[in-house]
Amino acid sequence: MRPMHVVVPVACAVLSSVCVGVLAQPAAGAGAGKWPEKPIRAIVAFAPGGGTDVVARLLAPRMSEDLGQSVVLDNRPGAGGTIGSELAVRANPDGYTQLFIPSSYASSAALYKLNFDPIKGITPINLIGIGPLVLLVNPTSKVTTLKELIDYARANPGAVSFGSSGIGGTPHLSGELLQQLTGIKLGHVPYKGDGPAMADLMGGHIQAAFAAGASSVPQIRAGRLRGLGVTTPKRATAAPDLPAMGETVPGFSSSTWYGLVGPVGLSKEVVTRLSQTMVRVLERPDVQERLRADVVEPTPSTTPEEFARFIATEIALWTKVIKAGNVKID
Repeated sequence: MRPMHVVVPVACAVLSSVCVGVLAQPAAGAGAGKWPEKPIRAIVAFAPGGGTDVVARLLAPRMSEDLGQSVVLDNRPGAGGTIGSELAVRANPDGYTQLFIPSSYASSAALYKLNFDPIKGITPINLIGIGPLVLLVNPTSKVTTLKELIDYARANPGAVSFGSSGIGGTPHLSGELLQQLTGIKLGHVPYKGDGPAMADLMGGHIQAAFAAGASSVPQIRAGRLRGLGVTTPKRATAAPDLPAMGETVPGFSSSTWYGLVGPVGLSKEVVTRLSQTMVRVLERPDVQERLRADVVEPTPSTTPEEFARFIATEIALWTKVIKAGNVKID
């Protein structure tokens, strides 16, 4: 299948390995003051219509306005995002190839045998936004709180099955993390996306599900599902009535997130320019309103160095969870 191009108008050892040396390596081009002189390719390692693609299409035209050059979105789906990611990290570090990444970048780094170093092999630019997953049950369930779900699962090992968007994704690993922190045993049922998982939950075929806030909050508001909590450390702005799961299970935290990275070797000037552009774009009221509508909180103040440490922490977290849960891709 031909790649899809969309032109948008004008951890620990792991943690120590991130350190921001990736931001200081010399560039193979990209002179200060001249960049950008031509359109910039922004790779999306997933098919059109997914969360990463939606975020990229929101931000790209605003980035173009700020940078004075068109941003070309290049969808390269496959192998859990690893195909597009490898294409981006192998690109010439001249500033003209960037990569939008989601939270699955971290879990893929823990699950797949990659042909590049997911920490040292990239140049982090900016964290775009963070959003919660939501733990859901059927509205007819007698379970109304996370504590009640944990107590029931503890008293009835294996009786509770939870759905997710697929093996190794953040929703699946959030369920694994919940089991590891509480000692309960849940059955995992993988689906091909949030939609099918929530449909089976509505139909009573599974007892719970973890799903992205953007897809689950509308179902909660419509009364078709009941939310027990959000996975982020704090309550979500778009769903303030849902408690953070960490309020019941200390230490529990997982999230969906999006960011922008480039190949290793980008000059400091290019990284600074891109980071400043992203900050200005994320501070726009229309962008913030749109992201929050999708239950994603913009993070305009994040620096490249902070994003580098964030990526390393996420990879370390999911590596530990995957090892403890013996999670494997079939």
